[in-house]
Amino acid sequence: MLLLAAQTGLRVSEIIDLHQDSVMLGHGAHVRCVGKGRKERSTPLTKVAQQALRGWLNEPRKRGTTALFPNMHGGRLSADGVQALLNKYVAKAREHCVPLRSKRVSPHVLRHSAAMELLQAGVDCSVIALWLGHEAMETTLTYLHAHLELKESALAKLKPYERAKAERFRPNDRLLAFLNAL
Repeated sequence: MLLLAAQTGLRVSEIIDLHQDSVMLGHGAHVRCVGKGRKERSTPLTKVAQQALRGWLNEPRKRGTTALFPNMHGGRLSADGVQALLNKYVAKAREHCVPLRSKRVSPHVLRHSAAMELLQAGVDCSVIALWLGHEAMETTLTYLHAHLELKESALAKLKPYERAKAERFRPNDRLLAFLNAL
């Protein structure tokens, strides 16, 4: 579930609403979700996410469970349940990753990270907006705070200014005569 969230950038509400038949594996693998405004969209899956989902779909489930990520009773996992699972694995990761100790990680942070990864890969902002299910580009732009590496990369693409040799200004006699006449 966490891999899917990090790779697709789905909202936590979209993840918990997924059914087993929302996942299409094989050629053109993707996950279909219903986002804000009841709009359906498909998000492609990496090979790693496909493998993880294939294994997950083969796990035994309670009869009648259609939720892709069910709770202990076979119903839908809650947003708090997703956060609890995330907290559990973030705590384990913090044991080995010192910088993570000072970070607050939420499902929304995974969504933001997915957007930043797409941006760093050179994906156009309009495509990222479609990927995340945003209607307005302005919403996407709030996710894409370009960090220093991206800014340096953009700077490297610019042509350097030709700098003229800086010399002290020396007015000619005509200009000096004019100024003295004032």
